[in-house]
Amino acid sequence: MGDTKKTHIAILPTPGMGHLIPLVEFSKTLFRQHGILSTFFVPTDGPLSKAQISFLSDLPSSIEHVLLPPVCFNDLGPDTWIETIISLTITRSLPSLRDAVKASHDRKKFSAFVVDLFGTDGFDVAADLGIPPYMFFPSTAMLLSLILHLPKLDETVSCEYWEVSEKLQIPGCVPIHGSELVAPLQDRKNEAYRWILHHSKRYSMAEGLMVNTFNELEPVTIKTLQENGSGSKPSIHPIGPLVQMGSNSKSEDPDSSKCLKWLDQQPNNSVLFISLGSGGTLSHDQLIEMALGLELSEQIFLWVIRCPNDTTANAAYFKIQDTSDPLAYLPQGFLERTNNQGLVVPLWAPQAQILGHSSICGFLSHCGWNSTLESVVSGVPLIAWPLYAEQRMNAVLLNEDIKVALRPEVGENELVGRFDIKNVVKNLVEGEEGKGIRTRMRDLKDAAARVLSQDGSSTRSLAQVVNKWKTHASS
Repeated sequence: MGDTKKTHIAILPTPGMGHLIPLVEFSKTLFRQHGILSTFFVPTDGPLSKAQISFLSDLPSSIEHVLLPPVCFNDLGPDTWIETIISLTITRSLPSLRDAVKASHDRKKFSAFVVDLFGTDGFDVAADLGIPPYMFFPSTAMLLSLILHLPKLDETVSCEYWEVSEKLQIPGCVPIHGSELVAPLQDRKNEAYRWILHHSKRYSMAEGLMVNTFNELEPVTIKTLQENGSGSKPSIHPIGPLVQMGSNSKSEDPDSSKCLKWLDQQPNNSVLFISLGSGGTLSHDQLIEMALGLELSEQIFLWVIRCPNDTTANAAYFKIQDTSDPLAYLPQGFLERTNNQGLVVPLWAPQAQILGHSSICGFLSHCGWNSTLESVVSGVPLIAWPLYAEQRMNAVLLNEDIKVALRPEVGENELVGRFDIKNVVKNLVEGEEGKGIRTRMRDLKDAAARVLSQDGSSTRSLAQVVNKWKTHASS
């Protein structure tokens, strides 16, 4: 592996653990399979959270990281969308990014400059320094197809997408109603929409797009993307599922071991896991309905709970807004009544280890793509509970196309009632529909293992990209 160890790439992650984690898994895979070294250039908007500090301090020696100076957002209003903040974090970091990458490039001679889906302004730095630009796309081929198709959609549809009565046709994808598209596309007058459109027009600057999905999961969409991009940049490379499995630095926490010991005492295939991601929050009314629905279902559950937020579903994306006890928001007497039925865990639990546990039978999830892939790799069927970002699109993909998820009906005031929650939980765990979903998810688990094997399609797809980098490194 002597020559390959000299191949070194630069990576620009956009803010959010949901972007950082898959990029780190991508980098670990590059080193494990090809000896590629990585340097992360991490933009910041202030002090890092404890989770970020812990995560970065635990990076393996094959991954270096450089923290860029924090940027200021005093000029932004409190209602600024996440996609705008993420994009501005990159653009306002460009001067320091250029200096930092140049200083490292002079020593390491980067063979590639890799950004993720909101990092396209970083391509300008790559062009200035003569480093080949690439993109790691951490979400679905469906979302990638939408973003690549967006300039055409923007030209042909004059109203808001959610106002279009018929379903929209994204190349290679199941038809989808405009109201289910990624969140920043719901308001075309908002700056967040203009940012998505801006990025979509710059994707063609990449020499290759690596997507965290695999052929058996999204076969038609991937085939369509590859055919539409054949003969021109960028080439499309499905390289997933790349997920953070197994233990991490938190796995020795008392709360973590408590979860796993509790699961050890439950019967096989009996426990529904409920977690809405590191950034998701429910309204207080919805949290009450969730609790009572779980109680009514009479199914065993493990629930990771956060403090509710009545104004936004992604209140915890950048930081936990409420430091009070989440358990205090539960219905009176709920914990006592369900003491023998379930376990409620505040804030955090070792999700990957939980999903891999033999007692887990289902996962009520926000449909974040990292969580979805963890569920696929573990063969755990889903209840789709999307909250923000592209999660509604993921829910459509999982429920209507791949058919590995149930989705409860949303009632008045965007509320899912306790009886609907009870019914969807019982259907997944005990019903005929749940059996079919379980079978399909088991097949996908097997397919995921195959594509990541030594001669699997995702392994070969990544090797194609790496060979280009090695060629550049030796030239």
